[in-house]
Amino acid sequence: MHESFRAIAITGASSGLGAALAQAYAAPGIALGLVGRNAARLAAVASSCRAAGATVEEGVIDVADRASLEAWLTAFDRDHPIDLVVASAGISAGPAPGSAGEDIGVTTRQIAVNLLGAVHAVAPLVPAMAARGQGRIALIASLAAYRGLPYSPGYSASKAGLRAYGEALRALAEPHGIGVTIVCPGFFASPMTDRWVGPTPFVMSGERAARKIKSAIDRGYRRVSFPWPLMLGLRLCDVLPAAIGDRIVRGFRFRILSA
Repeated sequence: MHESFRAIAITGASSGLGAALAQAYAAPGIALGLVGRNAARLAAVASSCRAAGATVEEGVIDVADRASLEAWLTAFDRDHPIDLVVASAGISAGPAPGSAGEDIGVTTRQIAVNLLGAVHAVAPLVPAMAARGQGRIALIASLAAYRGLPYSPGYSASKAGLRAYGEALRALAEPHGIGVTIVCPGFFASPMTDRWVGPTPFVMSGERAARKIKSAIDRGYRRVSFPWPLMLGLRLCDVLPAAIGDRIVRGFRFRILSA
């Protein structure tokens, strides 16, 4: 199975994985709807995609702003019926060093962007996709969705929620011709990874991660997680007795610098 997409909406397209995926899909005959918060960076990505032959529309929108995002996506879908939406927008943060918890504002902001922002991007498009009887949704979660990490509780919660949302949505949407791909990547080169202090095992280039994810989406995979040694390690922590799993992930020390 290999799907061919002609109209693609991507959130988080101004940098990192979203930008790399936009550039990977850019080609003549492709309409790209790119959403990001940084106008200058988004314009640069859009320009490179146009140079590759794609038709591009830009939306400078915070995905946490449900009304603005829904209005923009609905308008883009009206002009270019979307057959693939990639919810890639995401942020990361963490507790202050030595803290016993994470500031509530830091936690809720990550959930608002990483989880609710993805829902805001996907849910408005499902009725139109169902009416057309086709479409694919790609949700960019994280390996942190498999096991909460003590140095990023809000991030882990947002990605675990996104993974669960995608699994539930897939079971509902597939009978209507809509596929759902859940992506759980580990570390890859990006501005987000650059802000992490500590071990980043199996890190790969952003371009390689984008190629891997694009291939999984185009082949209609229901889920893709990588790198597999890190995925298996985190899943093992989840099935071991809780005290042992906690001890292991507590030893995986890092901290996330403020954006």
